[in-house]
Formats: sequence, structure tokens, C-alpha cells
Amino acid sequence: MANAISPPNLFDKVALKYPIHRAFDVTIFVLLISLLVYRLLNLSNHGFAWLLALLCESCFTFIWVLTLSTKWNPVEYKTYPERLSQKAQELPPVDIFVTTADPVLEPPILTVNTVISLLAVEYPVDKLACYVSDDGCSSITYYSLVEASKFARLWVPFCKKYNIQSRAPFRYFSSELSLTSNCNSLEFQQEYKKMKDEYEDLACKIESVAVEKSSEWDLSGDFAVFSNIERKNHPAIIKVIWENKTGLSDVLPHLVYISREKRPNHPHHYKAGAMNVLTRVSGLISNAPFMLNVDCDMFVNNPETFRHAMCLLLGSKNERESGFVQYPQYFYDGLKDDPFGNQFVILQKYILSGVAGIQGPYYEGTGCFHRRNVIYGSCPDDIGDQAKNLTPLYGDLADKEQLKIFGNSKEFIRSAAYALQGKTNMSPKDLPNLIEAAHQVACCGYEHGTSWGAEVGWQYGSTVEDNLTGLMIHARGWRSVLCTPDPHAFLGCAPSQGPISMTQQKRWATAKSGGNLRKPVVTFSSTTADDHDNHSLSQHWQPPPPLSTSQQLKPTKNLPPTVDLFFPSADQNRPTLPRRSVIIPGHSTLLSRLF
Repeated sequence: MANAISPPNLFDKVALKYPIHRAFDVTIFVLLISLLVYRLLNLSNHGFAWLLALLCESCFTFIWVLTLSTKWNPVEYKTYPERLSQKAQELPPVDIFVTTADPVLEPPILTVNTVISLLAVEYPVDKLACYVSDDGCSSITYYSLVEASKFARLWVPFCKKYNIQSRAPFRYFSSELSLTSNCNSLEFQQEYKKMKDEYEDLACKIESVAVEKSSEWDLSGDFAVFSNIERKNHPAIIKVIWENKTGLSDVLPHLVYISREKRPNHPHHYKAGAMNVLTRVSGLISNAPFMLNVDCDMFVNNPETFRHAMCLLLGSKNERESGFVQYPQYFYDGLKDDPFGNQFVILQKYILSGVAGIQGPYYEGTGCFHRRNVIYGSCPDDIGDQAKNLTPLYGDLADKEQLKIFGNSKEFIRSAAYALQGKTNMSPKDLPNLIEAAHQVACCGYEHGTSWGAEVGWQYGSTVEDNLTGLMIHARGWRSVLCTPDPHAFLGCAPSQGPISMTQQKRWATAKSGGNLRKPVVTFSSTTADDHDNHSLSQHWQPPPPLSTSQQLKPTKNLPPTVDLFFPSADQNRPTLPRRSVIIPGHSTLLSRLF
């Protein structure tokens, strides 16, 4: 009897060889050890200055050991998305999370382009649901998303018909290559002109609303909930902008606007709190087994991004090997030779690939595909027969114990149990009927007395929630995977001025140091888990991740120089950074925003 033919691998793990770099690294290490030995042998013949030099050089040697252990075994993953159809009959659902916090610091046109690029990816539409978290509770952001959904109904078919590569409209229409692929087709030229006019109309609408005074707004009808709203004191607002009622693949995915409740006496936990609200609301509505989170300034550059991630999530021998898939962050229109080092060339090429060869890359806070059951606190040992082999945390618990873990929403507890058992739940639902339950889990007091922010969800205790959350996931025994497709999956824009880059780096370093001091971090471990010791070392080396809280859109050519101004921060807990005037391509009005 002939053996059954096994499906081909969805990815290959390839070891990278850098013999010259490795030789230099070892040479430096030997020289450092030799220097320390020389210092020790001659310590008695010299004074305090010699001892001080020994201490400094010892610290540098220790840092070099961390660096060397981190990048010693670099690997990369080559994915084959064309083989997905042979591995699975249908692709799993994915929930998309987009976070924004301020319509001034993060202009709505920026968020709109990111959302539109996500809606246009090469993935079954009926398997996607997009949730936008607006921590600024801005009617402008909501209006922009409503208008963007109208444009997306034209843009998405256009992109898929002509196989457009860059699906963020501002980037596509500002590119000199936008007309080259199908320029000989009269039909394409006509549709191209139509789409460009539609996008310019969309941008003009958003721009005109952004410069209007709030008192001039007609907050009636669908916008009535935004009347008399204070940014830090308002109820939860959840709006279904677009519902895919038919469940077909020829329309847009679900698009839901969420502004969680905020009250002065309740901590909001920054982005981590917003991510946990998105997790709970999406768990009630779509409950997809995988979740992608992106910042509002990182648009999709590769339409096959989702399929590349699925190769790694579905192609692993067991789920332990792919707790989450992290895409590195790249930036467009960087300065020549990267004088400020904010393109993170060394980080992307050597450090991340080295960490990928240990336990996997750390969570960078954006461009990451998570397993929902991992975010819910599941451990690798729970995977398999979920119904029979659950940890005590998710076993046969009394209702009171479940409420202490997930909160007092029985609807959400049922959806969480469904997700922890490895089941998908994308059957058509009546979204309006779920809004009441969604409001409950978006309330600021919902997490009180629960495990959210500690054992479940994104971790609290630092403004760099990505650092703590990634460490917690790895500490449970999960591995992560670095995905580096060509072209890059996501693109943003890095600061182009030295002082701004330094301020940004200082903020990252301060937040990371504070987070590591507040939470106990294991440096050396006696566990027998593969590569865990080296990975613990590498986590302590971590450079600041290339997170850009807000970026600028590409300005048009021949524009007057902009002026950097400093404004007092509205939130005293947030650092004051310079704002920069940014010109949206094709428009004249300046939008003041944080660079």
C-alpha cells in the first residue's frame, strides 16, 4: 500500500552564515578577556583609576557577552503562501486591531490610510474583522472612518483587480511607479484617475473637518453620542461602521469603532488597557483565533502579509513553536546613510535574526500576529486535548472563579472558553444585539478584581506594554517567530531630525528600564527548556524597539520648509515632544501633529 503523500512544508527555517562577522565578534571577545586578565594581574601595582577602569571594562565585556550570545545563531524563515491551499481547506479568521489616541498628534488621514490598507489585503474578506480603538474619543476620527469605509468599497476591488502592491492610497498615489504596471491599459488609466479623484475628495473632507472648530460641528444623528464629550471622562462608545451581513468575500470585512470608557478616578493603563478592551469586544463579536495589532502609522506594504503569517502559525509542528509571529518594522523615505540610526539596520539584520534562532523575537508592540488563547493566558502544555487537559486555571471552575479571571460578563466567559478550546467562531451574528454586551466589557471598572493586565491580556505596569507582554508569553514556554517577507510587510516613517530621534530614544529607554525594575525579570534560569538561558540573556540586551507613536505622511515635492514648535503636553504623564507641520499630498492645509 502506497504511503500517503504528506503536504509540503509551509516554511523553511534557514540558518544564516556570517563567518566574517562571527570572526570579528570572537576576536573582540578574546581581546576583552585579555584586557581584563591584564588588569587583574597588575591591579596591585596601580591605584583607584586602574580599579575604576577594570569595573568599566567588565561592564562592557558583560554587555558584549549578551550581544554575542544574542546574534550567534541567526536564522530566517522562508514562507510559501502558495502552499496554504494544500495544508488547509480554508484560512482561519483574523481580528485586526488598530490603535490611535489623538486626532491632533495622529491625524485621522494617517489612521484612515492604515485601515484602508488592512481592509485591502489578500485574504478572504469574510475571515477578517477590523476594530479601531480611539482613545481620544474623537468625532473627527469616527467621521473619517465612516468616509473611509465608503472609499474602501471602491478601492479594495480596484487593488485586487490590478494586483496593486502598495495598498495605502497616500503611498500609492504619491509613488512614481503607480502607473507603470498597467499604463498601457486604457481601462486601468480611467479607473486610476477615478480612484485618485475619489481619494483626493476623501482627504479633502477629512482635512476640512480637522481644521473646523468643534463648536461648528453638527453632532446629531449618528454623532449625537459625541456631544458634550470630555476626552478623559466619557462612557464607552462602540459603533459598527460596516457589517459584513452576507458573509461573502466580495464586500468589506466588519469595521468597528471603539472608544473605551474613561473616568478621572480609574487608571486607563495607556495602550495596554486599550488592547485589552479590543480583545474583549472582538471576543464577543468575531472571536477569531488569531489577532493582528498595528499602530495607526504602520500601513500594510505587502498584501500577502496575512498569508505569510499563516504559513508560520499553521505550518509549525506544534503551537508551542509559534506563540506569536512578529514582523520587523521598516520605514520608508529614510535619510541617506541613516545618520541618526533610526532605520535600525543592525537591529533588523543581525540582532532580530539572532534572537529568532533562540526562543524567538520579542514582541515589538505592532505588526504582530497573536494567538488568542495565548493572550488569554494559556500555556503550551494546555494545547492538544483542550477538553481533557486544561490547567487548573481553565479547568472545571465555579462561576465565581471564572468571574475573577475574565470579569463579570458571562457572554465573554463563554467566548473565552470557546477560544481556549481551539475553536473558531465566525458564524454570522447580529452585531447590533452584541453592542450592549460589548459596552459592558469596555467599561473602565470591568477589570477590577480580575486577572486582566496580570495573567490575562496585555500586561500593565509600564508604558511599554509590549516589553512586559512579550516577556510573559516567553516565560510561559511559548516561542515566537520572525517573519521577513519581500517586500516588507509594514512600513512607517522614522523621524528625520536628530533632536527628535534622541527624545524618542530616551523615552523608550526610560520606559523599558522602569518596566524591568518594576517587574521581576529572570536573568539566569535553571530550566531545561531549549535555549531558554540564552533567550533570557538576550531579553536583557533588548534595544529600544522601533515603535513610532506617530509618523508623518510623505510630503509633496517643492514644499516650503516646516518649523518645529514645542507645545505643552495635554497629558502631564506623557512626555512633551515637538510637533511638526505636515502637508498631506495634494492638499495645502497644514496639519499640526507630533513627529
